[in-house]
Amino acid sequence: MSLPHLSFYTAFTLSILGLTFHRTHLISALLCLESMMLSMYITLSLWPAENQVASPTLMPILMLTFSACEAGTGLAMLVASTRTHGSDHLHNLSLLQC
Repeated sequence: MSLPHLSFYTAFTLSILGLTFHRTHLISALLCLESMMLSMYITLSLWPAENQVASPTLMPILMLTFSACEAGTGLAMLVASTRTHGSDHLHNLSLLQC
C-alpha cells in the first residue's frame, strides 16, 4: 500500500472514530462527516490518475455536490437546534420530543 492510500484510509478511519466516540456537540459530528467526505473526494479524484484512465469521471464532482448539500443542511440544523434548545449538545436533541 502506498503512502497516499495509507493517509487517505487513516483520515477516513479517524473521522469515523471521531464521529463514533466524540458525540457531544453537533458541530464536531458535522466536522467528522466533512472530513469523511473530503477524504473520499480526494481518493475519487486521484483514482483516474492512478489507473491511467484517459477521461476523468464525473463521480468526484457529484460527491462534492452532495457534500456541499450535506454541509448546508447540517449547518441549518445546527442553527435551528441552537435557537430552539440553546446549545448544540447532542444529548439535548431527541426525536421523542418533536
